[in-house]
Amino acid sequence: MPVRSAGLLIHRRFETELEVLLVHPGGPFWAKKDDGAWSIPKGLIDPGEDELSAAIRETREELGIEISGDFAPLGEYRQPGGKVVVVWSVEADPVLDVENVTSSEFQMEWPPRSGSIQSFPEVDRAGWFPIAEAGTKILRGQFAVLADLVKQLDQTK
Repeated sequence: MPVRSAGLLIHRRFETELEVLLVHPGGPFWAKKDDGAWSIPKGLIDPGEDELSAAIRETREELGIEISGDFAPLGEYRQPGGKVVVVWSVEADPVLDVENVTSSEFQMEWPPRSGSIQSFPEVDRAGWFPIAEAGTKILRGQFAVLADLVKQLDQTK
């Protein structure tokens, strides 16, 4: 059975434009990558944990912000590495500020084979992106979530 993660595609209407919130992964591997490197806030589902609860928890850990609202199932998306990400959409307060995210951290040996363990934030920044720009920023394996969000919102008009 593939590894499963859960995440939230947080969106808002800013003026008349649809925007989505994406996060940029922290750590040295991602430091100089931009286009094709951003993601929705997401993470692994703990054993016995409800998938939506995991998505909310992971978002809180990555952003330091509690997200609430009407969560709508968006779909399940198989990533290039085989992991499946279960995604919900939720509309955020239009003024939700993500300039100063407070992310949990992870540790890794850095530089490689140095024996030195360093801490890095899971997410080093977050931002609001118009849907078209988000299409260039988001990881290839998550691109479909953007199209599915647009379809979902069109159906609820």
